[in-house]
Amino acid sequence: MSGGTVDRVVVVGNGIAGLTAADSLREAGFDGELTVVGDEPHPAYSRPALSKALLLDGDDLSSHQLAPVGHGARELLGVRARGLDLDRRLVTLDDGTALPYDRVVLATGSRARRLSDLPEELTLRGLDDALSLRGRLVDKPPVVVVGGGPLGMEIASGCLASGCEVTLVSQGAPLTLQLGPYLADVFVRAALGQGLTIVETELARIERRDGGARVVLDEGTVLESEIIVSAVGDVPNTEWLADTGLAPKGAVPVDSRGLVRHDVAAVGDLAAFPTPYGLRRMPFWTSAIEQAKVAARALLHGDDAPPLRFQPYFWTEQFGLSLKAVGHLPLEGEPTYVDGEPGGGPALMRWSREDGTGVAAALNHRVPIPRLRRMSQAAA
Repeated sequence: MSGGTVDRVVVVGNGIAGLTAADSLREAGFDGELTVVGDEPHPAYSRPALSKALLLDGDDLSSHQLAPVGHGARELLGVRARGLDLDRRLVTLDDGTALPYDRVVLATGSRARRLSDLPEELTLRGLDDALSLRGRLVDKPPVVVVGGGPLGMEIASGCLASGCEVTLVSQGAPLTLQLGPYLADVFVRAALGQGLTIVETELARIERRDGGARVVLDEGTVLESEIIVSAVGDVPNTEWLADTGLAPKGAVPVDSRGLVRHDVAAVGDLAAFPTPYGLRRMPFWTSAIEQAKVAARALLHGDDAPPLRFQPYFWTEQFGLSLKAVGHLPLEGEPTYVDGEPGGGPALMRWSREDGTGVAAALNHRVPIPRLRRMSQAAA
């Protein structure tokens, strides 16, 4: 082990990154005192399910649930981290508790970026957000969704499937910035075919009106609706690290093993990992899992632990389409069809880049993820 005996580890964050880090510490042989801090009162759950299946679940509401934890940690839920003392090795909580550590995992994730401070502006980031929105959709009210990325489109899809009239406000064509024009067009056509109204604009703001809020576009168009949901990105939860200097630009830069220093790891949505395109946050579910596995071992074994070798994996389900993609997005140009053909039916596609990288994607195709990874590598 590097840097002395490791008897106490604190994991700050109880999302999938924190959960995986705790599990991986045990799997790597750590049998000491393990403490997990979570700002939500709920056990760890599947965040991707919130904007996909949960809005449409039946009465059991189980799509977000994960298996019971097995790491045996002391869990402190419903409490936030307030500060980190790197010299004294202490995590301070907002209830005044101070947790000493030999190693610490920073996994406090991110929160929804907002366009206003109005309570009428809804976001979908946590379980309580999803359950609240689900309850409000029962009466099938009209909905305006601001944000044309994957989350905004998934929310719009769920609201539309619930029987609501839905308008999506997007800065340019939806999904283009995230997926590239080819795949974005496939999803936009499917969305329009199911009745989604798409409004493209350069800028949108949410402002108060009598009895609620409204969306105002840059050209002066005003959209009023019973429900307004924004999905315009996220903000890393790093304010509690302000006195440490660990997050100079909002995110926490780490090395290829997820370490900030030998006794501090950062994983998940708040971490910026090295990629072929520079330091980047990779706010994907599988990315958080892979980062946490690597960082947990690095905290215990230092340079003897393997670095992260990760191909980004992205998936979305919306408007009757399911997409799984391995490789760095967005994509330019048209793909080579490995299976299927253009038109929105089941297909396996592959893109090759001049820099030697490749991307493989499956649209409504039951392909194992390992095969997608091999296809991505073969595209190089």
